[in-house]
Amino acid sequence: MKKIILIGGGGHCISAIDVIEQEGKFKIAGIIDKPNLLGSKILGYSVIGCDDDLKTLSKKYPHALVTVGQIKSSTLRKKLFDLANNAKFILPRVISPSAYVSKYSSVGRGSIVMHNSIINANSSIGDNCIINTSALIEHDCKISQHCHISTKATINGGVNIESGCFIGSNATIKQNLNIKKNSFIKACSLIK
Repeated sequence: MKKIILIGGGGHCISAIDVIEQEGKFKIAGIIDKPNLLGSKILGYSVIGCDDDLKTLSKKYPHALVTVGQIKSSTLRKKLFDLANNAKFILPRVISPSAYVSKYSSVGRGSIVMHNSIINANSSIGDNCIINTSALIEHDCKISQHCHISTKATINGGVNIESGCFIGSNATIKQNLNIKKNSFIKACSLIK
């Protein structure tokens, strides 16, 4: 089984660990976090380094996933994705076995599709995205890079979401809309 390191050890990391274990394609080699957390454990996995160690670690562990969450801004996730890219990590997509991803859709590098999410036909998910638990991405949608579609959000057909957006839990976006770059859509919003 291929080894992977996780970059970021907070709450999203905990959820990502569960998805990675369920998917069964990677063995988690360790977690990257703040220097003062070295040696601590998250769900039994050790913090083995910090951001400064990425280039060295990429020689031993070729795969990595950014596991820092995203709420107000995509800045940190984007920065860590770029650091991992520059360190020459392979950034795979991770998809829960309980998610449905149409064979006519695509999921970008370093993106994670969490439990019970649905990505319907002719939709695309960019690099470094979070499609969180039970999110629904309908047909013909385009989700650009560095976006977080939160739990139970509904993105109706033909929606285009530009890079860096956050779509809150239970938000609904009406069909054929364009959501501008770096938008923040609050939980339970109806965008029409």
